[in-house]
Amino acid sequence: KMAEKQEEPSNTQNGEPDNAEEGEGKKKKKVKREDLPPFEIVTGERLPAIFFKFQFRNVEYSSGRNKTFLCYVIETQGKESVTSRGYLEDEHAAAHAEIAFFNTILPKCESSLRYNITWYVSSSPCVTCAERITETLRKNKNLHLTIMVGRLFMWEEPEMQAALKKMKSAGCKLRIMKPQDFEYVWQNFVEQEEGEEAKAFVPWEDIHENFQYYEEKLAEIL
Repeated sequence: KMAEKQEEPSNTQNGEPDNAEEGEGKKKKKVKREDLPPFEIVTGERLPAIFFKFQFRNVEYSSGRNKTFLCYVIETQGKESVTSRGYLEDEHAAAHAEIAFFNTILPKCESSLRYNITWYVSSSPCVTCAERITETLRKNKNLHLTIMVGRLFMWEEPEMQAALKKMKSAGCKLRIMKPQDFEYVWQNFVEQEEGEEAKAFVPWEDIHENFQYYEEKLAEIL
């Protein structure tokens, strides 16, 4: 199944997001995940525009937006630099996207290499994922992580605030996505209709106000 996906990265049939999980999906994934080669999983795929427009919207009340979409860029610096990119969503990984990233995309860090990783995520991590990020960064000093988030998740909760502060102290850079960051994701990670000119990114009405709102909240927390 994964191999097929590799050969046709422009999955445009409408059912794709759902049918990827049907039937054998859940059970097999857990068993098989470990023996899949890293980077093969979602590299080269782009997320459907409708998902982007809904999930990445930096609204204040995010009802129904309970999935995490994580687009990543990994620059690995060794003798030569290698850049890879792709996206993960919760459903395909039987775990939150952040944890799935460390389990499947980057299961181990070679100590001789330096990793500069940028995530573009629809919302900031939950407490458990934040703890995993903190722990991974503390263990791997050669791993540098910048997380660009569309919105803050449960930021009023003291436990959440403490988890975000710990991430920061472990060296994680947490930033709120600006309108141009959304545009970057649109251009680099979102499916464009085949045969058409790439559609320009159309910012939603309150994109800038919401960015400023979340940026203030994050500054207060950190």
